[in-house]
Formats: sequence, C-alpha cells, structure tokens
Amino acid sequence: MKCINKIFSIILILCLMLSLVGCKSDDTSVATYDMYDTSTVYGITHNGSSSDIELFAKDLCVTGTEDLGTSAVDSQVAGAAGAFNTTEQTVVYAQKIHEKMYPASTTKIMTAYIACLYGDLDEFYTVSANAVKQDSDSSVINLKEGDVISLRDLLYGLMLRSGNDAAVTIAEGISGDVETFVAKMNETAKSLGATNTNFVTPNGLHDENHYTSVYDMYLILNAAMKNETFYNIFTASNYTANYTSGGSPKTVEWNTTNQYTTGKITTPSGFTIIGGKTGTTGAAGYCLVLLSENEDHDKIISIVFNADCRSNLYLLMNEILSNYCL
Repeated sequence: MKCINKIFSIILILCLMLSLVGCKSDDTSVATYDMYDTSTVYGITHNGSSSDIELFAKDLCVTGTEDLGTSAVDSQVAGAAGAFNTTEQTVVYAQKIHEKMYPASTTKIMTAYIACLYGDLDEFYTVSANAVKQDSDSSVINLKEGDVISLRDLLYGLMLRSGNDAAVTIAEGISGDVETFVAKMNETAKSLGATNTNFVTPNGLHDENHYTSVYDMYLILNAAMKNETFYNIFTASNYTANYTSGGSPKTVEWNTTNQYTTGKITTPSGFTIIGGKTGTTGAAGYCLVLLSENEDHDKIISIVFNADCRSNLYLLMNEILSNYCL
C-alpha cells in the first residue's frame, strides 16, 4: 500500500512539473515578441516594419492650444493671429489659433482653391441675377446680369478685388448653385483637417454659422499653395480682364487690396511679400492672410483675424513677422 501511495505521489509531482514548464513556455512566447513587427504580426496593420506609412501631418506645422509669443507684440488689437514657417514646419507665433473666428473675404481663398481643383479656367459663365444681387456697400467687380466672363477672369476679380459677385458666379458656374458649391468647400476643409471650419457662403459675407480658425485657414492656404494655378492667382498684384458686357467687349484693370503689395504699408526688413488676401466685415473686423518669404528664403504663412482697425491689422502683422519669422 505504501508503494502504491509513493508511486502515486511521484506521478503527481511529475504532472505538476510538466504543467509548470508549459506555463513558463507560454509566458516566454508572449514576452519575447519583436517590438518593431508587432503591428504586422498581430494583424493590426498590413505593413511590415520597413514599410513607409504616410502620416497625415508629416508636412504640417503642428501645435497645441497654448499661446506663443503674445507678450512681445500688441496682441490685444486682434482677436486671433498666427505665424507658420512652412519651410521648417514650425509654429512661430500663436494667439488663439484654434478659436472660432469669422473670416470675412479671406473665405475666398477656399473658393478660389475649389475653383482651381474642379473648374476649367477657359470656360465662360453667364452672370446670373442672383450673383449681382449685392448690397450697395458690398465689395464687387461690377458684373451685370447676362455678362459672359471666363472662370480665369472671375478668379482674378475674386482674389484681387474681392468681388462678391464673382464668388457667386464661380459657385453657380462650377456646381450649378451656391449650396452645392459650399458643400464642396466644407467637404474639402474637413479633408484637410480643418475641423473648426464651417462655410455658408463662397464670399464670406457675415453669417453666424460661417466661421473658421487661424489654424484652419493656415491648413487651407498651405494646401492651396501646392496648386500651381491657385499660386499664380494668389501671388498676382494686378490683372487685365476682358469679357462681354451688354453684348459688347469690356476691358478692366484690377489691382490687389493687399496694402503691402500696393506700397501703402512698408514691408518689414528682411521680408518679401508674395501674396495675400484681405477681408473685412463688421463682425469679423479686419483680417489678413499673408504669404511671405524671409531672408533665409523660408516661406511664412501669417494670419491676423478680427483686428480692431486697418492700421492695427498691419501693425500686428509687422510685429509678428519682425519678432518671430526672421
């Protein structure tokens, strides 16, 4: 009887030892994975460890929510502002860059970008009654119902003279109606990461539901600048348009509203102004989206929204460029 108990005890001990060895083996297999191949081995991605994975923000200036550099400039004269060195991919000035702001006519940057993506610059559009139905104080290029004008001419009138009538004509010409065009504007904004943006009009006339942020506008212009057609229009200082009005040929000259380019405002030392878009409404204040180049040939996108007057708009822009963008 004792022998049987002894044999039984030995068998029990052997079983316990085997079970412990099995547990140890399982633990070892889990703990000794190759950390660089984990996503592939466990089916999280289909890319191997040496694959190039395209990152959404790899070519963007990325920042948090904290302000940067506001104490060294007269930041109180504007609601929000930012400066982005797109060459170095750095945010060099930040003032409420993620907060909701009204963009006024800087909206037309997106309008022009959509037109360059989806329109034919040599196509001619007939101006509608809806397009010319603008308030007496509205910024227009003085189109008349029935005028026939190319998309190319409309885009220069949109960006240089900030024509609200041109914006509506573009929207109707490309999408058939303003609402469909605006939906494309919003869809494109979201695809660029501009998630704090909602457009209601193609021209930026005030609407409480029409808004963006400094950072979103940077994202939009940063993308638009990669389109050669947009770049050529955005950086132009003047343009001669030829179209048909009242059945007769008409020629007009348009010049930019950007006061750096017109020479009314002195450009800060060390900078070359490449292009820009202004905007003004009662609710939006004075706005400017600017593209410049510093003495190191770095491209700078700088933005001021909701300045309390035109002189302070350029004052703050000058201070931001001089202090943070050289």
